[in-house]
Amino acid sequence: MSDAPSKRSTLNRPVFAWSTALILALVGYAALFPEPAAQRFSVIQSNIIANAGWFYVLTVALILLYVAFLGLSRFGDIKLGPDHAEPAFNNKSWFAMLFSAGMGIGLMFFGVAEPVMHFMAPPVGEPGTVEAAKEAMKLTFFHWGLHAWAIYAIVALILAFFAYRHGLPLTLRSALYPLIGDKIYGPIGHAVDIFAIIGTVFGVATSLGFGVLQVNSGLQHLFGIPVSENVQVVLIIAITALATLSVVSGLEKGIRRLSELNLLLAVGLMGLILVLGPTVLLLQTFVENTGSYLSEIVSKTFNLYAYDPTDWLGGWTLFYWGWWISWSPFVGMFIARISRGRTIRQFVMGVLFVPAGFTLAWMTVFGNSAIDMILHHGMSQLGEVISQDSALALFVFLEQFPMSALLSAIAMLMVVVFFVTSADSGSMVVDMLASGGNDKTPLWQRIFWASTMGIVAVVLLMAGGLSALQTAAIASALPFSVVLMVAAYGLLEALRVDLHKKNSQQAANLAPRVTRNPVPWQRRLRNTMQFPRRSHVNRFIDEVVYPAMEEMLLELRKQGVEVNLHKDEETHRTRLEVLFGDEMDFEYEVLPRAYMRPSFVMTEEDESDEESKYFRAEVHLREGGQDYDVMGWSREQVLGDMLDQYEKHLHFLHVVRE
Repeated sequence: MSDAPSKRSTLNRPVFAWSTALILALVGYAALFPEPAAQRFSVIQSNIIANAGWFYVLTVALILLYVAFLGLSRFGDIKLGPDHAEPAFNNKSWFAMLFSAGMGIGLMFFGVAEPVMHFMAPPVGEPGTVEAAKEAMKLTFFHWGLHAWAIYAIVALILAFFAYRHGLPLTLRSALYPLIGDKIYGPIGHAVDIFAIIGTVFGVATSLGFGVLQVNSGLQHLFGIPVSENVQVVLIIAITALATLSVVSGLEKGIRRLSELNLLLAVGLMGLILVLGPTVLLLQTFVENTGSYLSEIVSKTFNLYAYDPTDWLGGWTLFYWGWWISWSPFVGMFIARISRGRTIRQFVMGVLFVPAGFTLAWMTVFGNSAIDMILHHGMSQLGEVISQDSALALFVFLEQFPMSALLSAIAMLMVVVFFVTSADSGSMVVDMLASGGNDKTPLWQRIFWASTMGIVAVVLLMAGGLSALQTAAIASALPFSVVLMVAAYGLLEALRVDLHKKNSQQAANLAPRVTRNPVPWQRRLRNTMQFPRRSHVNRFIDEVVYPAMEEMLLELRKQGVEVNLHKDEETHRTRLEVLFGDEMDFEYEVLPRAYMRPSFVMTEEDESDEESKYFRAEVHLREGGQDYDVMGWSREQVLGDMLDQYEKHLHFLHVVRE
């Protein structure tokens, strides 16, 4: 799929206008009245934690179970797209983009800081002990493991299924289709997309604002550059400029390449720490941490500290759950955008386990190395520095290793590239939300949204309003989690219908087949050895398939059925469409599809692209290509196949009605 920008505006004007106006209003409020804004949002967050913490915990638990169920069940064979769709990106690029969009910058900030902070101040038990070290790693795994990725996965699944399987817009409104149907195209749908745009803009802008604090702290620690607002503003402008260049380049060139660079740098840095640090200890702790995490995942998932109340839950677990949910529209939509053509099982296994596995390995290498320094090598000052300023954690940690200058330079480059990737993927998502799911948008739209995020971050940083909006973003997760649970139920119902359809395709016919004239075996053999050109297949569709569809159309209309026939004169795609009102329509389409000719029939003259290909007249139904060729069939045989597929569709509608 090309990422070339369109010259014409693709804006959904109500969504663009309202989201822009509300962003300006909220930024103005947080900038002009930072203290009242921070206080009001803080009260909201405190009330949510006190009264709705149980709902967050239950919601996240159900989401993890739900996603795992979809991957392991029969639904896992359904594709996120037509049946003939193939993944747009190879596994390496796909994993790199998943990793960068979902967790990248968090690993840099919390990889050392969180395990050490839990070790120094655990929710229960004595700090600074071996037991505290074990509990610190279990809690870190819990916060950054399967639960976080399940939240992203469910949003991405809902969006990708309805967008690529059922042709709905790739925007958040499509998640509500099972609930309100075509009303998603009205004010309710506009409101949902506006909500997603505001959440994404403030989420990315807030991360940019907090992120430059870490970059500035690192520059001060490494090179003596002072920590100041002026430096931070310059950093935001530079990062935004790089993100703008990336988002203008498109998904294929900009974001994909930056994501692959991220992953390469991350693997390199983690490998160096593994080799230079306590290698055997780290390998042992990774195995033990993983086992402890899996063995306690159920008890930790449902632990609300109800019998031993503590502020720790609200400051850590509930904060994370709210943060992941508030970011899920952005990350989920980005994951959906890059996941077309994969089956649900491939998607779940890839999104749930691969990035989570890498994240847990990262946390072990950096977290256990830091804890080992404090616990066994007397570097208590490391824990004190991290407790006072978590932004310095990574750089102070890297100072303890040989080649610390090289390691810190790699880390600094990773932080910057991760920020650029978050900003450009966020800009791409917002641009699509404001354009009705269209990813081929004019250049000015991409530049507008990338610049807007940078401007919002600068204004809030200078006004001190970042904390207020971070709290607001987390508070917004509560209503969205309710919508998410209902949408997940809608997805399950839609998947059941899809499975009935697939089963109906495999079911026996309910009536004897239309008689097909037998083909002499010699002619069948000749047909299998032919590799037709495009012109031959086009002529076959025009002279055999189209007349057969016309005959079927006339007979159906005699039966009082509403039926249409479509033909694309340029591509020769021919489609018969039977309309069933509120129920799923029937489509039977034949189209030319190109394949590379096998080597044993290639000649030296077959040098051009056209000459090196052969074509099949393939059958496509509503759910996609059926992988069989009708080239060379008689008109009666094509009619018989159409009737077979039509009977199966009627059987499917009967099953769904029961």
